[in-house]
Amino acid sequence: MSPRSRRRLGVALFGLTLATGCSGTTNSNEIPPTAPGTTAAVASTSPSTTSAPTGQSDPSTSTAPATSTVPPSTVPPSTVAPKDLRLGLVEVASIDSPTAFAVRTGDPTLFVTSQAGIVHAIRSGSSPATVLDIVADTTSGGEQGLLGLAFSADGGTAYVNHTISDGSGQVESYRVGADGVFDPASRRVIITIPHPDEANHNGGNLVLGPDGMLYIGTGDGGGSGDPDRNAQNLTSLLGKILRIDPSKTSGDGYDIPSDNPYYAMNSKRNEIWAYGLRNPWRFSFDRVTGDLWIGDVGQNTIEEVDVLRSADGAGRGANLGWSAYEGNKRFNQDQDAPGAVKPLYQYPHNNESASVTGGFVYRGAAVPGMYGAYLFGDAVSGTLWALRTNSSGKAIVAEVGRVSSVSAFGEDQNGELYALSFGLGKVYRIVGAA
Repeated sequence: MSPRSRRRLGVALFGLTLATGCSGTTNSNEIPPTAPGTTAAVASTSPSTTSAPTGQSDPSTSTAPATSTVPPSTVPPSTVAPKDLRLGLVEVASIDSPTAFAVRTGDPTLFVTSQAGIVHAIRSGSSPATVLDIVADTTSGGEQGLLGLAFSADGGTAYVNHTISDGSGQVESYRVGADGVFDPASRRVIITIPHPDEANHNGGNLVLGPDGMLYIGTGDGGGSGDPDRNAQNLTSLLGKILRIDPSKTSGDGYDIPSDNPYYAMNSKRNEIWAYGLRNPWRFSFDRVTGDLWIGDVGQNTIEEVDVLRSADGAGRGANLGWSAYEGNKRFNQDQDAPGAVKPLYQYPHNNESASVTGGFVYRGAAVPGMYGAYLFGDAVSGTLWALRTNSSGKAIVAEVGRVSSVSAFGEDQNGELYALSFGLGKVYRIVGAA
């Protein structure tokens, strides 16, 4: 293991998004990465298209070159972030080792998970209350634990994603009462995702999409450089974003949406929505446009932000390139990545930044200058950035604040954003700096 890897594993972030990669193949065909800068985010209105495959019977057969031309933001110029835009933080609660954040329809409560296996409810004027305790059934530590939380559209069902005793990731559902308390007796296993051999790169994010389907992020299975080549393997659930219909009312299991790219294909896992990911620790949908934004944690040199536009299928069958590519850089020479979509934005590892934490496109009202910008961060440096695209579709990024060991972001019903500090055990509401 490289000195950098040992340093990154030692920064008390439980390693959740931190790459554990030892030195890998990083030769030839390099496209210089773009480093985070201090350029103000700008608005633009000219449209363009993305190369993510859509509507084809088998997207994996595409032979298009790796390209990424992405439609720029259409945010009005009056909402462009100024160069001096800075975000402030308001502490909302203290939660041990927070990992995920979710809200449910018709309820102002903020729900936050702890790595150990507890779901906390944060209500105004009260201390966080435990509404689900699955510690006894959760293997936690390192990159394992209770990693994902989402609610059904009506708020009556919760979905959790946690590591079980054999290292697999398991998604379960629970009924939720009007008081926001989960009913343990209603537990139903939705899907179990085998994760043999290694304990890292677990992914774990859960998102209810605008289509009502459940999207599940999985890492490549761990180890350095995707040794089992799972990310490009369409018979494996690892290194993917999965899309399932979890709405069965009885018995364990789930249904496969008929518009999934590999629906009814015996030679491919029908659950797969997008592939070629290393560890998509946090991803989200823009609540206005339906675009899918992904922060994919890199190996030794590059962190990346991907965007899959709703107009092009929101990533249906998209190949994000790992492990043939790390960002724009050729990685495993023995690996092919047909039709790979390049990142919208990437940044290099340095003495501080080394593990991207994906966030949200801001659609709230508290910070007008941020409207329509994508907020994301780095778990090692704690740096927060705002990203927009210019008229040519190029990402323009501004540093806007810091949150120590930022493990996740959250969005409430009003589009306001929150940030979780794993190391400090804090939940913050993001506001404009005074």
